[in-house]
Amino acid sequence: MDEAEFDPIEFPLPRRTEPAKLYLISPQEVGGAFPDRLKAALEPGVAAAFQLRVKNVDEHELARLAEPLQRICADAGVAFIVNDSMSLAKRIGADGVHLGQSDGDIREARPLLGPGAQIGKTCHDSRHLAMEAGEAGADYVAFGAFHPTTTKPSDYRPDPSILTWWSALFEIPCVAIGGITPDNGRPLVEAGADFLAVCQAVWGNEDPAAAVKAFEEVLVA
Repeated sequence: MDEAEFDPIEFPLPRRTEPAKLYLISPQEVGGAFPDRLKAALEPGVAAAFQLRVKNVDEHELARLAEPLQRICADAGVAFIVNDSMSLAKRIGADGVHLGQSDGDIREARPLLGPGAQIGKTCHDSRHLAMEAGEAGADYVAFGAFHPTTTKPSDYRPDPSILTWWSALFEIPCVAIGGITPDNGRPLVEAGADFLAVCQAVWGNEDPAAAVKAFEEVLVA
């Protein structure tokens, strides 16, 4: 179904029964002092998931880099998600994988990673792609970029109403991503985002714990 075929029904803003959660996306450099920074970022107990998103590094090296980060996440009770690579997720026993539109199919990932794996799918600004992901068995769908971002530049600029539409019709959680900060995140939570995915807003701060805590009031909007 083409996007234009959707009836532009306006849905009321959802009534939140629990706060949204923070979904941390890694920077490109995750060696050196980064494990200590990750541990600090998880200490406030605000983040529910961490995604290892490191490009142009071979799988063997990524597995080595992932080991201490995965242990830190496990100790904090935070889901450890691998970006793009089903094979790496399988190799290290990650909690799940996040797939872009060109990174493989959910129906391939599920039997490889098992029924308990958290499998997410990038859906940009598309209701159609999100429904396809839901039908394929996604555990969450991600919309964005809602704001300009240097982490992963995107031409997609969905309106927050897509979060309201999704949360009104589907039980599967939705993630808002793209240039999100404590200053601009509240409207996305109010619109229905279950998770705010953030990268630079946390890792660009000298004190990642303080950066994470700055989101606390935003998440209960």
